[in-house]
Amino acid sequence: MTIDSDHDDFKHWQQCTDVYDFLHQIRLRPGLWLRKESLHDLQSILVGYRVALGVHDVEEPFPFWPENAFTDWLHEQKGMSSSLGWAAEITRTTPDGATPLSEFFRLLDAYRAQNDQQPSG
Repeated sequence: MTIDSDHDDFKHWQQCTDVYDFLHQIRLRPGLWLRKESLHDLQSILVGYRVALGVHDVEEPFPFWPENAFTDWLHEQKGMSSSLGWAAEITRTTPDGATPLSEFFRLLDAYRAQNDQQPSG
């Protein structure tokens, strides 16, 4: 249901078409999905998302699994490799004045722009 014209992008999670569309909904209303905008909560949600894809045999590109494209890209961007996972790595290296969640979405936008991935939804 649309609340007003500023919220036209809001939709129920069941209407999301892929992980990027789902992440857009989280970006719009992080407090609905994440305790204290925790990046670790976001990573847990995405692990569940990936497991559900596998359980239901759904083929969908998913770069957020620990040893996958987003993590590899992040290691390349940061010039380091870590076994901590992307949430811990982003949290640890978030610049002053930013939050780990805002840094994640900044990096996600850069990742998608570099990989020529168009927004969903």
